[in-house]
Amino acid sequence: MKKYFPHIIFLAFLMLLPCVLGAQNNKVVQNRPYIDQRPFHYGFLAGIHLQDMEFDNNGLIDADGNEWYTDIASYEPGFSVGILGEVLINKYLSFRVVPSMHFGTKQVTFLNHKDGAKDHQTIKSTYISLPLDLKISGMRVNNYRPYVMLGIDPMMDLTVKKNKNLRLKSFDCYLEAGMGCDFYLPFFKFIPEIKFCYGLSNIIEKNRDDLTDDTRLVFTNSLEKATSKMIVITFYFE
Repeated sequence: MKKYFPHIIFLAFLMLLPCVLGAQNNKVVQNRPYIDQRPFHYGFLAGIHLQDMEFDNNGLIDADGNEWYTDIASYEPGFSVGILGEVLINKYLSFRVVPSMHFGTKQVTFLNHKDGAKDHQTIKSTYISLPLDLKISGMRVNNYRPYVMLGIDPMMDLTVKKNKNLRLKSFDCYLEAGMGCDFYLPFFKFIPEIKFCYGLSNIIEKNRDDLTDDTRLVFTNSLEKATSKMIVITFYFE
C-alpha cells in the first residue's frame, strides 16, 4: 500500500485546498447558513477503499524443509456505501453513526523460501460496519469547513470462506482517524473525507478443522498473526 500513499496525500491536499483559498475572500454569500445548527443531520455516502493486511511471519520450517512467507501481492480498489446519522454536541463537535458496507478483494501470495515456489489466494470480503465517530470541525469560512475525525469501527465479514489456505475471522474492530471538508452547496452539503483504519485483533483463524488436507496447515502455522488495515475515501451527501 506504500506506493499509493503519495497519491492519497495529494488527494487529501486537493480536498482541503478550497478551504484555504476560500479563507482569502470573506465576501462570498453563504449557502445554507443555518444547516449546522440543526441537532440532527442525515445523509448517505458512497466511496472507494483499499484493503490491506499486515502479516507477522514466524519463519516456521516444516518436515520437508519448506519455509512459507505470506504477503499481500496487489491491491484492488473496493466500493463502499452507507448512511449517515449525526448528532450535534456543540458548535465544533458532533457524534456520528455511519452504518456502511464495504465490498473488496485482497490478493495474498505465499512464497516458499526453499525453492521459490508461490501459491496464491484471492480473499473477497463483504464487510458490514458500524463506525462510531467524533467529528471535530473548524470555523466555517464562506462555504467551506474543514474537520478531523476519530472513532472505532466494529466490522463483520459476511463472506469468510472455509477450506482455503488461510481462513480469516469474521469479526474485527478498527480504530480510525481521518480528515475532510464540508462544502456548502445551494441545495445540499457535500463532504469528501479520507480516513485510515487499523484493525485491533489477530484475524487469522488458527482452528482449522475445516481443512481436509493437513499439509495445508503450514500456511496458517507459519503466521504468528495478521492485522487488517483500510484506507477509505468517502463522499457524503447531506
